[in-house]
This record gives sequence, structure tokens and C-alpha cells, in this order.
Amino acid sequence: MDYTTFIFILEIIGTIAFASSGALVGIRKNMDIFGVLVLGITTAVGGGCIRDLILGIHPPKMFQNVSYAAAATLTSCFLFAVLYWKRELLDSRFLETYEQAMNTLDAIGLGIFTVVGIRTAISALAEPNHFLMLFVGVVTGIGGGMLRDIMAGSTPFVFVKHVYACASLIGAVLYIFLYPRLNEALAILLSAAVVILIRLLAAHYRWNLPRISH
Repeated sequence: MDYTTFIFILEIIGTIAFASSGALVGIRKNMDIFGVLVLGITTAVGGGCIRDLILGIHPPKMFQNVSYAAAATLTSCFLFAVLYWKRELLDSRFLETYEQAMNTLDAIGLGIFTVVGIRTAISALAEPNHFLMLFVGVVTGIGGGMLRDIMAGSTPFVFVKHVYACASLIGAVLYIFLYPRLNEALAILLSAAVVILIRLLAAHYRWNLPRISH
């Protein structure tokens, strides 16, 4: 498998994971199939689109390669069809399972897109500085989820729950450190795995950043 194919497979996995989380939010919000599709696609490609605009990639990759939007559309349609015919899965007794699925899918998408976002910056620019790489990595990871929550009428998950953006930031710092020192594919996998692990642990143990309660 060549390196380009490896990156593409990771991007598709992240796209499917984020599209699933977006579609599930739309279904829980009682949206029709169009709303579910819009939320699924936006969650999957929104962060990457923001990244490309920052990096000056025109048109954004989602328009250059329709595979990402197609994967998001198929994923969203599949979930809608399954839950349309199995509506009992949306009952309150399955709420914990739904939350676990959302956290896992979000963690996978966040981990993959954080490191792929930095990798895109390295490829697109001759000498990207560390601040730009960190910013682009985190924006790629959290951007789609933020757009999803805003469109669904919710406070963005990243601002209120379970060490979300910080997990992305830690993974981004780790990737920038490992990138010159390890095999590139290994650096990507390790950094993405750290983001996913932090997110899952934060969700399981209810880790949150400090806040002012009132």
C-alpha cells in the first residue's frame, strides 16, 4: 500500500465516523432525511473545508474529490434507514448505548482528522510554522463537530464536554514532535491513537475542564 492510499483510507474512516455522529444527532433531533444528510455531511467535511480555506487550497478537497461527500452521504442514509425501520433503538433504554456510540465515533474522527489536518498543512506549505500546524490540526478535528452542534441548535460539544479540544491539541503536539523522528505512518497512527484514548477515557471518567458554576 502506498502512502497516498494510506492517508486516503484514514480520511475515509474519519469521514464515516464523523458522518455517523452527525447523522445520529440529526436523528435524535427528529430531523427529516434531508436534515440528517446535511448534518452528517457537514460534520464529516466541515473541518477539512475550514482547513483548506485557511491553507489557501481552492477549491477545498471535498470538491476536488467527491469520495468524502459520497462516503458521508452513504453513511448518513444507511443510519437513517436502519433507525427508520428499527425505531425502538431510539428508546430511552438505549440512550446510554447511543451516548457511547457518539463518543466513540467522535473520538475516532477527532483523532484521525487532527493529524491529517497537520499533514495537509505540511504538504501544502513550504515551511508551515508550529502555531499554524497546531491551529490547523485542531480546527480540522473540531470544526465539523462545532458546525454540527450549531446547526442542531446545541451548545458546541467542544465547549462543555469531556476534554475535547484539549485531546486534539495534545495529539497535534505529539504529531509535530514525532513527525521528524519516526516513520511518518507510525507517527500518524500513534498521535491519532493518543487523541482517541484521551477522548474515550475522558468520556468514561467524566473528565472536564474547570468551569465557574452558578
